[in-house]
Amino acid sequence: MTLQPLARLRLGLTAWYLATFGAILVLLGAGLFVVIGRQFAQQLDDSLHDATVEVERAARIREMESRTARGQVVDAVEELHIPDRTLYLFNGAAEPVTPARTPQWIALAARDALHAGSIQREQDPHRGNTLRLRAERFTLASGAPMVAVAVADKVELEDRYAALIATFGAAAAAALLLVVVGGWFLVRKSTAPVERTIEHMRRFMADAAHELRTPLTVLRSRAEVALQQPRPAGDYQEALLGIEREAKRLGSIVEDLLILARADAGERPIACERVYLDDLTLDAAGAARVIAQAKGVAVELEEFDEAPVQGDPTLLRQMVMILLDNAVKFTAQGGRVRVRVGSPADRPTLVVEDTGVGIAPEQLPHVFERFYRGDPARTRGNGGAPDGAGLGLSIAKWIADAHGAEIALASELGAGTRVSVRFALSVER
Repeated sequence: MTLQPLARLRLGLTAWYLATFGAILVLLGAGLFVVIGRQFAQQLDDSLHDATVEVERAARIREMESRTARGQVVDAVEELHIPDRTLYLFNGAAEPVTPARTPQWIALAARDALHAGSIQREQDPHRGNTLRLRAERFTLASGAPMVAVAVADKVELEDRYAALIATFGAAAAAALLLVVVGGWFLVRKSTAPVERTIEHMRRFMADAAHELRTPLTVLRSRAEVALQQPRPAGDYQEALLGIEREAKRLGSIVEDLLILARADAGERPIACERVYLDDLTLDAAGAARVIAQAKGVAVELEEFDEAPVQGDPTLLRQMVMILLDNAVKFTAQGGRVRVRVGSPADRPTLVVEDTGVGIAPEQLPHVFERFYRGDPARTRGNGGAPDGAGLGLSIAKWIADAHGAEIALASELGAGTRVSVRFALSVER
């Protein structure tokens, strides 16, 4: 089964997390093994040195007892026992003192130590393990030179290495498992916005195609009908007027789509200058009155206080026009649209209230969604006047958000709608 692109992205990112963390563990493990290996070797050498010191001390005790004791005494060197260490004592001729018989390579090491003073060697006695030797020359009280030798099996070091590798391997395996689980979780969390964006784009494109299809179909149908056979000039004029209306509607939809696309991409620069919300609203209300009068709707300006804000005058006027246009569209003949601008608590506020058909409670959470036009009965109840694409309130909300304003809508079915836009604290007058 072919994986979706987003699923492949998640698997790829998780694999990269795993590979990166695995590489870090390998490098860290190699470094640790080198450092700890040197420490283990140094500890082994230090323990061998300590063992030769003990042999030297026992040899001095042996010399002292041989001069002062009467009768048979216990040989201190022979009685000396250090776990996991084999001890040897040689005289100045590199002959073994104790034990009486020693391997040849140890005797050779003792002879070399008589000349060098101290040596370290390793030997593989064909038993599958390596022996580590340290030989130290010293002088007894009588002036006679002696050599103390301590030997250890490096299997001890190998056992400690094996334990370290096993512990680190188990920890690394657990860490890699956690990386896979945690990485997959983080990838899902990090790609969730991408998934939402892709889904949003798919829905946006589907809705846009649906909205554009209707006017394009009407345009094509009108043109085809007009061209089917010769017609009177009046019929052609009527067909062209219909085509013009659909072209305007199509142009309006495309313009709204372009605004939202630029807004999503952050390509629409927003000017920031001192403007007066009351002046912008008065200008927009004047333009809205022309549409309202043709429909028999009254636009009333109630409260208008000076309300300075920081923002883009073009966008702010467009937002006011959208709110007024919506209010007029959904208000039946004889209804009213009331407009107020004030600064309660020093926060400039625009309120547009109508006596229109209202919005059902279950539809209120969706009114700012793109292409949402609510129940068709709402349009039919108003004579089928509204023919927009459902993008106006989405654009109005984007403009409000871009200016740090709060836009809220309250409505009651059959009783009208109230939209308020509340800006941040008023700029200094």
